Amino acid sequence: MSQGQVVIVGAGHAGGTAAALLRQYGHEGPIVLVGEEPIAPYQRPPLSKAWLKGEADADSLALRPVEFYGEHGIDFRPNVRAERLERSARRVHLSDGSSLAYDTLILATGARALSLPIPGADLAGVTSLRTAADAEALKEALAPGKRLAVVGGGYIGLEVAASGRALGAEVVVLEREPRLLARVACEALSDFFQGYHEKNGVRFELGCSVSGFEGADGRVTGVRLADGRVLDCDVAVVGVGAAPNDELAADCGLETARGVVVDLNARTSDPDIFAIGDVAHRPMPIYDRMFRMESVPNALEQAKQAASAITGRPAPTGECPWQWSDQYDLKLQIAGYAFDVDEVLVRGDPASGRFAVFHLKGDLVQAVEAINAPPEFMMGKQLILARRPVDKARLADPSVSMKEVAA
Repeated sequence: MSQGQVVIVGAGHAGGTAAALLRQYGHEGPIVLVGEEPIAPYQRPPLSKAWLKGEADADSLALRPVEFYGEHGIDFRPNVRAERLERSARRVHLSDGSSLAYDTLILATGARALSLPIPGADLAGVTSLRTAADAEALKEALAPGKRLAVVGGGYIGLEVAASGRALGAEVVVLEREPRLLARVACEALSDFFQGYHEKNGVRFELGCSVSGFEGADGRVTGVRLADGRVLDCDVAVVGVGAAPNDELAADCGLETARGVVVDLNARTSDPDIFAIGDVAHRPMPIYDRMFRMESVPNALEQAKQAASAITGRPAPTGECPWQWSDQYDLKLQIAGYAFDVDEVLVRGDPASGRFAVFHLKGDLVQAVEAINAPPEFMMGKQLILARRPVDKARLADPSVSMKEVAA
């Protein structure tokens, strides 16, 4: 087991967890954790929900108290960015002019929100939601009577819309596709969420294209659509996807493919460098493919993989990928990915607010989207991971328990 210096570039959920796990797993050498933000690693999913509604702050969302890092011999360096990797010298060059030697390097650089290359995108009040600073600025801008425009009808956009309504803002969601969640969910789920949001006062413009932002005195006042209409707003949130921060890896010759390519130990094409979290393009044995995942469970799983490999522990057992979204009183839990699906099966009645959508390849469950339906989610995860065939008629019948279906 190597006890040399481990440098972790990126202090998000993946990087912060990897640092803690290295100590937990017995690494006694130096650990340096480098992060661009001014605060210690924290949970990001609540930014679009609890933070915006004033129910959480940096302290309550911190993965661990900031004192944890010093107490465990982890050199945490906030407000600094890695600018270049010198693999031949095993050195990371930082934005403050310093550099760090490493024996082992972990890239946990995450992903960045995509921006819109359109006029007015740089106006004050046009923002994305990726960091605590983004969430704090947005929270201050939202209040009863304020007008919020959300560009992008994905999960982040819908969560922001729900939080905006909870704060009393008027909300319109603009989506270029003909339905919400078009790239990530089935039509039944899209229809359900649109109806639920509309009942809560959210307005939708679907199949529309945003051509620019209007402003006055340097601040956004409206969103201009391609058909010439201008929708007034006081703040605009752009949620149109994210891109991996893989430039450091690509510039130093590591293999990349829509992210940093890694194996099941989270190791890159350089055996001394690992990549974890949103930046990693990783194997998915369940589906026999490579994929880049953006989720907290993936960040935690890959942190375990890297820390285990570095400390000489057995590789952790593979997990079923999953994620979630909270909107109003709805909890959506998603297990797996709908790859190579030839049938979609709805279990339960969407009108009841409790149902699940199963995505099938033959008689194998590839993915499940469960609304307020924990048993369907939990048993669905097990079925996906075990690759166990199911009886479709029993799966579709809510009177048959999920334990019986999965037995």
